[in-house]
Amino acid sequence: MIVSFLILGLIVASPILLLVVLKKLNIRFYAVYYFLIGLFLMGGMMYIFAWWGYKSDNMLLEHYGYNMDAMNETERYGNVLPENIKRVKEIEISVMGIGYPLKSIFGFITFIPYLLVVYIGYWVLHIGKKKIRNKIKS
Repeated sequence: MIVSFLILGLIVASPILLLVVLKKLNIRFYAVYYFLIGLFLMGGMMYIFAWWGYKSDNMLLEHYGYNMDAMNETERYGNVLPENIKRVKEIEISVMGIGYPLKSIFGFITFIPYLLVVYIGYWVLHIGKKKIRNKIKS
């Protein structure tokens, strides 16, 4: 759970940090570099985030005693304690859905607009600072 929040925090913070770093390096056309690096960075982090969700669910199932190689329900839940069966079934359903590569693709597609929003927000703040400085000077 903590690792998931850390990865999600990196996904949210990395476009902002990337934009600040590129701006400080005084690179011409930093917007192009921002979007190219941002897309690769977000894609990689989304893949890791989706993989970690899948891997942590499998680790939980192993911890509860779930047998993934079993042929029927009796064998699968044979080592699971009765009070944990409901939780194990919930985790099993989440694992048996779409795979983590497809989840990472969906996550990547939904976070692409976030790159644009961060860029526009940074640009608006930067222009706002310039206008405030000009009003103070005059």
